[in-house]
Amino acid sequence: MTAIDEIRDNFELLEDWDDRYRYVIELGRTLEPMPEAEHSAENKVNGCVSQVWLQKLVDRGNGAPLLKYRGDSDAHIVRGLVAIVLALYSGRTPQEILATDAISVFDEFGFRDHLTPQRSNGLRSMVERIKTDAKEALAEAS
Repeated sequence: MTAIDEIRDNFELLEDWDDRYRYVIELGRTLEPMPEAEHSAENKVNGCVSQVWLQKLVDRGNGAPLLKYRGDSDAHIVRGLVAIVLALYSGRTPQEILATDAISVFDEFGFRDHLTPQRSNGLRSMVERIKTDAKEALAEAS
């Protein structure tokens, strides 16, 4: 999976939106495969036009839990957007997740102007799902 800083640097290099779309699709191809059994109703993200699944894995190894995710979509561009969301949030503590403003990152990348409203809503739904997971993890830890 690609780090968010690397994605940010690559976006800055690509001025043409056709190239940026191709890059987003390429990011989707880097996602770790999600087992077919995890394409379940429990992992499905509501509010997305395309089908999107996020599988939460909690690592309680060293103190604070880390939330790790696998994700998938039936649409190539959305799969790339999932990869960007996971680059922002996967492997982070609940506190880090809650402190990260994904919408400002998406705006920085120009998604507000270049994604359909349905895709933008889907992005927000993914972020809300992960933030809800973070809140639940914090509640369980206390």
